[in-house]
This record gives sequence, structure tokens and C-alpha cells, in this order.
Amino acid sequence: MRADVDVLVIGAGQAGLAVSHGLARSGVDHVVLERDRVGSAWASRWDSFRLVTPNHTIRLPGGEYHGADPDGYLDRDEIAEHLRSYADSFAAPVVENTEVGSLRAEGEGFVAETPARRIRAHRVVVCTGAYQREHRPALVEEFERRAPVVGATEYRAPGSLPDGTVLVIGGGQSGCQIAEELAHAGREVVLAAGRAPAMPRRVGGRDIVDWLMDLGFFEHTLTDMPSPAVRLVSNPLVSGANGGHDVNLRALAADGVQLIGHVTGIDGDRVVAADDLAESVAFGDTAFGDICAAIVRLCESRGLPVPELPESVTTELVAASSPRLDDLGVVVNASGFRPAYEWIAIPGVVDDMGFPVQDDGASSRVPGLFFVGMPWMRTRKSPLLLGVGDDAEIVVGGLAAQ
Repeated sequence: MRADVDVLVIGAGQAGLAVSHGLARSGVDHVVLERDRVGSAWASRWDSFRLVTPNHTIRLPGGEYHGADPDGYLDRDEIAEHLRSYADSFAAPVVENTEVGSLRAEGEGFVAETPARRIRAHRVVVCTGAYQREHRPALVEEFERRAPVVGATEYRAPGSLPDGTVLVIGGGQSGCQIAEELAHAGREVVLAAGRAPAMPRRVGGRDIVDWLMDLGFFEHTLTDMPSPAVRLVSNPLVSGANGGHDVNLRALAADGVQLIGHVTGIDGDRVVAADDLAESVAFGDTAFGDICAAIVRLCESRGLPVPELPESVTTELVAASSPRLDDLGVVVNASGFRPAYEWIAIPGVVDDMGFPVQDDGASSRVPGLFFVGMPWMRTRKSPLLLGVGDDAEIVVGGLAAQ
């Protein structure tokens, strides 16, 4: 097939740039298409957003963090700027503001349709991120008929929301951080909690992420997990804001956030919540305790002193009353994300959960099609600034060998 480019990379976030860096170093002809600007996915987070992992875990090939605060947490604009500087450092061939509307196989290659033109490529690497489409449960549409609804990706700051009680649906990492910020701003907040693992921000003066790295947590593969559904499970509840701290359900309750079980719908003028808050709190507590116990075992196995562990909080949390719809100023939907690859017009590319079927990034169904940056591509760290570079180098190695 006559092609415009040998390798087409779709997406210029950390995954796409890591792939581009490797291809450039290997002398492989390629172009990177980005629907917005480099780093835009980070720059579009809420105003106070910061990394949850320490800065030193930014380990992109040739784009590692070398700043003065390795144990700090970059804010959203600093992350975006880091990625833009990374792209500039090797003159990445990025074409911004160019969205790929569809990708199809043709002959021995591929055709990508963009608003401006049709691009032919021998091979394609899809790097469209781990968090592609905000999940909107059916009940969110029910709320939209009764109150304003703002998605977690649309939220910017407490002052940007209408007056009144804020109902946050979803007790994952984003939902808990947003609920905390709103409570600190003096807003009345009700969080419809879900099951999410909790963990301490620091143990023995050391960041929990450093402990988890020593424990091999980020090296877990999907086959180590009880079910592929782990790809949709919430990330552990910690925050990088204000120097980094715990942001679990117990901490939120202490900050004045009202907690209820997960929302099931609306009955008349009231929100209906399940009677499962205790189960959600217990789920988080178990994860918290498991991590602390693993740190103890690690220290004992290495002959190291066991650090002082965070005190276990046993105060019972009682579910608040479900709010009345008339009292709600706004509903914040923080129900997580789902994969979105339907624009790839090639049958059999994804599994029944919508994730690409792949082996070390290479599509198991379509020769010449690759993926980088997706959750659990190879390990737990695959989509993270900590691990995406490793996956990119494996895919680039295969492309260069061809």
C-alpha cells in the first residue's frame, strides 16, 4: 500500500510522546496526531488538581523529572508543561488540533479519517489514554431532569458551581478529592460513596507510593488479579493537594462531608441511596490495613526497622439522611470512566468490556495495530507516568524490528 507515513501515532499524551521518542531515536518515520494540544488532558482537570504520585515517578524515556521537588506533586499546568517541554526536546512530529474520526484497515495498512484529510499508514499505535469517556449511569439522566449535573471532567472550582447542597455521585479518587475541596470551601456536601481502596499517604515519613514500588504493587499483571473487571476499579484514595494527605471516607467525614450509600435513583422529592455505606467503609479499611501489614512483612523480610503505622480509626460512621431534590444546587457525577474505541472501525479489536485485545501492546486480531497507555496493558503501572515508558519501549522495539 502506498502510505503517507510508516507509523501513525494517535494521541500526544504521555503514551503517544513516549512512543514518538522511541520511534525518533530508532529512525522510524512517523507522525503524531493530537485532537487538542499536547498535555491537554492534564490541563483540563479541575483548578487545584495535582498528581497523586510523587514527581520522581515521572519516568518517561528522555523525559524524566529532574526538578527540585522530587517528593512533591506537580499541579495540572506543570504536568502539561512538562509534557510540552518533553515533546519539544526531541522535536516530536505532533500535529495538534487534529482528531481522528475513524480508523479502518485497507490493503496491508490503515486509513485514518481526519476533518482535514485522509491519512494512510502502514502501522498505527493508538495512544488515546486510560480515561477516555466519562461514565454516566442511567440514573444520572434521571437527575438531569431535576437538577443541574456537572461531570468530574467539567468541574473546575467550588465557586463555579450553583448554590445549594452538592451531591457527589461516586466515591473514587476524583469524587473524594472534589468532595473534600467543596467541604473546605464551606459547601454542604453529600457524597454517595462506593467501594474504593483506602491507603495512608505516608508511612514512617515515606510516601506510600515508594512503599508500593518496593512491594512490587505496580508490577502486578492482569493475570494476577481475580477478574479482568479490576480495570474498572477505583484507584486508591489519596491526594497530592496541600502537600499530600489521606482522603478516604473516614477523613472526609471528619471534614464534614455527609456520607450515604451508593445512589439507586429518585423517589418523589428525595434521593434514594442503598444501605451499603458500612460495606464501602469496611472495604476501604481492609485495603488500608492490608497495605500496612504488607509494609511490616517487607521490613521484617529485609531486616529493617518497622515504621510506626498510622492508627486504625474504628469510630462508626453513620449514614446521613438522603438529601431532598429541592435542596440540591448541583449533582457532580464522578462515576469513573470507560474505554472508547468504537471509532476504530475494525471488527474484533476490543473485548466484551471494550478494552483492546492485545499482547504486549500488539493487537491480537489486527497485524500492524498497536496500543500503549491503556489500563493493565502489561502491568498495573501501564497507564501511569511511572510505567508507560516501559510499555512504549517494548512496542517501539517491535516496530523498529519490523
